[in-house]
Amino acid sequence: MTDVVATSAPAPDTAGRPIDLHRTVPKNRFSVGRTLKYAALIFFVVIVLIPVYVLLVTSFKGAGDASPTRAWSLPQVWTLENWQTAWTALSPAILRTLQMVVPSAIIAAFLGSLNGFVLSRWSFKGSNLVFTLILFGMFIPYQAVMIPLNQLVLDLGIPSGVPSLILLHVVYGIPITTLIFRNYYMTVPHELIEAARVDGAGMFRTYWSIILPISIPSFVVVLIWQFTSSWNDFLFAVFFSSSQNGPVTLALNNLANGALLQNYGVSMAGALFASLPTLLVYIILGKYFIGGLMSGSVKG
Repeated sequence: MTDVVATSAPAPDTAGRPIDLHRTVPKNRFSVGRTLKYAALIFFVVIVLIPVYVLLVTSFKGAGDASPTRAWSLPQVWTLENWQTAWTALSPAILRTLQMVVPSAIIAAFLGSLNGFVLSRWSFKGSNLVFTLILFGMFIPYQAVMIPLNQLVLDLGIPSGVPSLILLHVVYGIPITTLIFRNYYMTVPHELIEAARVDGAGMFRTYWSIILPISIPSFVVVLIWQFTSSWNDFLFAVFFSSSQNGPVTLALNNLANGALLQNYGVSMAGALFASLPTLLVYIILGKYFIGGLMSGSVKG
């Protein structure tokens, strides 16, 4: 008598195909925790977008329609006159701001990269002290050094406006750029630097041929940071420029007449014009910004 061994062959489904008994059944997509999480995210998105809504709808209102009592209402008559007026007033300042933020961001990023590489891989006596002193520059309030800075710029003979603002933003950008690049270069394998030394490469050759090509993530982070901080600066603009040679933040303040707003629609359109470049930078490069920050957050 022959023994019959039972096998757990997969049972066929209604179409005659065998069913995989080990297949993972997907979990129910609905859960209280997930629902609360998305509800909280939607709530905060709405909170953030409320000012944007007020800015946008007010920028299309006429002079008589734009008032605090009708801030939430749609325009009675849609008009582009506010945008035309704001563009005429701000376009020269926007061009000057671009001339300021682009070189200041690039120069500060390059100097920070050099500092970060030297302080992370080429140790010398007192290197930790030098790094600490550089970081102190991040915590010095601008207001505390404004008068000495003004006297220094005058003594150096640097013209007010774009040239002096470039210098100041580069100097004040070096501490944060140095910190970001140093943290990133600490993750670079030490064997890579040693291999370059064995091949006879010096410090600058190693930096230019080995380190610089792999520094793109950190450069993206630093350039976005420097671009936005320089673009949004107002204190340096007040002290070291005028309405004729200053950046867009100063021109926007003049457009709004300080605290005495006469035309809310023009002011709102000007605010949107002034914030559009930084918004585009974050939209286009936002994912690279987060990736660059994370690339230097964990030691390899």
